[in-house]
Amino acid sequence: MAKKKTAKKTAKKSARKSNKPATTRTVAKSAAQKKSPPRKAAARSTARRKLKSKGIAMPVKLARPKQRVAISHHREEDFRADGLRAYAQYRDLGIAEATHGLARAHVIRLIGPCNPEEVSKLHYHDVEFQMVYVLKGWVKTYMDDVGETTFQVGSSWTQPPKIRHLIMDYSDDVELLEVILPADFETKELTA
Repeated sequence: MAKKKTAKKTAKKSARKSNKPATTRTVAKSAAQKKSPPRKAAARSTARRKLKSKGIAMPVKLARPKQRVAISHHREEDFRADGLRAYAQYRDLGIAEATHGLARAHVIRLIGPCNPEEVSKLHYHDVEFQMVYVLKGWVKTYMDDVGETTFQVGSSWTQPPKIRHLIMDYSDDVELLEVILPADFETKELTA
């Protein structure tokens, strides 16, 4: 660090003596900063003032609360039958609480054997993002614009916002990891 400071001082001194411009980046950068005012900030504030004078409110981006670390270790007693579907058990991974509702992640066990009358109901979720990854077993789904697909261990898929879908069948040992944004969302069941 001392060598860098010495090099800068030497460059400044030699530039003064020879009446030539200094060649170090720092000297050039600081000189450029002194000459030109920050234009973007001024333009933004002017635009905001103009809109405000016309009675148009600009949306203000609110700062999100600071996220915290969420750690979850596998424990059988953490699987609960208190989620969206009666034929499933959910193990919450603590993401919703740690992110203040930004996202939810849970492991889902679908209880076998699959009963299509209970399970195969067309629905959609009002979400910003949804991803599913198969941890164990297999699951067969239907999604609009995709059709029927069977997913096995290691398979994953995303479901765009409000895409109509349903579960058609699954193995008795299936476990899925699901990540959803936001943590709280609406599910709409559709009649055929």
